[in-house]
Amino acid sequence: MKRLFLSALSLCLTAAVAAAGQAPASSTAPKPAAQAPAAPPTAKVAVIAFQAAVTQTNEFQRDFADLQKKYDPKRVQLKGLNDEIDKLTKEMQDQGTQLSETERAARARSVDEKKKQLDRDSQDAQSDFQGDMQQIVNNVAAKVGAFMTDYAKGRGYTLVLDASDQQNATVLYAVPSTDITKAIIDGYNVKSGIPAPPAQGTSAPGGLDAPQPQPSK
Repeated sequence: MKRLFLSALSLCLTAAVAAAGQAPASSTAPKPAAQAPAAPPTAKVAVIAFQAAVTQTNEFQRDFADLQKKYDPKRVQLKGLNDEIDKLTKEMQDQGTQLSETERAARARSVDEKKKQLDRDSQDAQSDFQGDMQQIVNNVAAKVGAFMTDYAKGRGYTLVLDASDQQNATVLYAVPSTDITKAIIDGYNVKSGIPAPPAQGTSAPGGLDAPQPQPSK
């Protein structure tokens, strides 16, 4: 009903305007000046690889290095258990003919139990690591996103497109001069005052793979 009412109202207004245009103009009434249509605002577009902007900041690199150190003891523990399993398995293979059925079965149960323990501990550590990692990503992403917004507003950008997802790209082509990723990284590093951490590997500690960061702007 509301849509029908609006349509009817629109038709009435159109008819009224048409009727006014057909009515004879008064000899004393001035003719309204024609107005040129307003020009649409000029769009100024920028492109950013937002995930890279977040993960390449000094702050993220520092926090990620601290996270690796936090999980180093767990990595060592898991590696030790894995090495123990490998050693017991090799001994069973080398001494297979010398072991009784009872002893071979007991060793097999021991290896199986240790493998289950390794799986449980690895899954728990992985879950904890991913949770801590996501907190770091979200924390830095929120601050980088705010900095990016201020940067874009200050330079008159009307649209900023994210080019992070290479598999489902929304930006098929962009002039290099429109890419503000490095400017955001450098500018945020200056604002945060956090120096670059010492160069080191960025892989996650043994078996604890870092999840792909999914920051929200």
